[in-house]
Amino acid sequence: MITAGVDVGSSAIKIAVMAGDRALTLRTDRIRRRELRKVIDESYDAALADAGVTRGEIAYCATTGEGDLVDFRRGHFYGMTTHARGATFLVPETRAVIDIGALHARAMRVDERSRVLAYRMTSQCASGSGQFLENVARYLGITLEEVGPLSCTASNAEMVSSICAVLAETDVINMVSRGIKTADILKGIHLSMAGRFVKLLRAIGATGTVTITGGLAADVGLTEALRQKIAEDKLALDVRSDARSIYAGAIGAALWAAYRCKVLEKRNAA
Repeated sequence: MITAGVDVGSSAIKIAVMAGDRALTLRTDRIRRRELRKVIDESYDAALADAGVTRGEIAYCATTGEGDLVDFRRGHFYGMTTHARGATFLVPETRAVIDIGALHARAMRVDERSRVLAYRMTSQCASGSGQFLENVARYLGITLEEVGPLSCTASNAEMVSSICAVLAETDVINMVSRGIKTADILKGIHLSMAGRFVKLLRAIGATGTVTITGGLAADVGLTEALRQKIAEDKLALDVRSDARSIYAGAIGAALWAAYRCKVLEKRNAA
């Protein structure tokens, strides 16, 4: 059975085409002010071409995130449900998930069956989000892909506001004018974000393995900062990030699609 998961975020589309528990292809495309429906259709067709299948061969296509604009979907799953499923698929030991997206972050405590037992989200302030980090990178004149590796080279992290994105961006401007190294600025930002995420993990009573998902899962600097904050707080948590973690939502949607398809088949056969 071949299924597809389409994760529509605020800044990117992520697609997973799965054959059982095997990923045929994983694809992401940035939206960049383009017409969203067109981006979705083009990205989906490109993903199917990469997987070597046609739309007619997809048994079930499920969406997550802002999936209302996916006209060809058969079903939709809530983001927490898909990220929980994707995280436990990628890292079976997962008992908590930190999903860090463009506009917000959320922590979830899950069981071995991917059920969400508790969750907390960041407030409306964007200082703990991917969009905030992207804005800072643009101001510093670097790409988002350079942020993580640069942060890991920091020798003296310069802390920024953890309360307000506007204040944090003002802090960054002041730091640049004072000649603070880019790496130290980024490390301070990562530690500030990580501090917020640790509070979320505490609030849900997280234990064991924590898997990072979402667009910032590939940010090695943020992962390192989160591990540092957890160690400082002496929490018994093991932070993981799989190479495919940014696709966790899409993978989870595709896996839930397969489950729902089997349920429907059994119901129709009864």
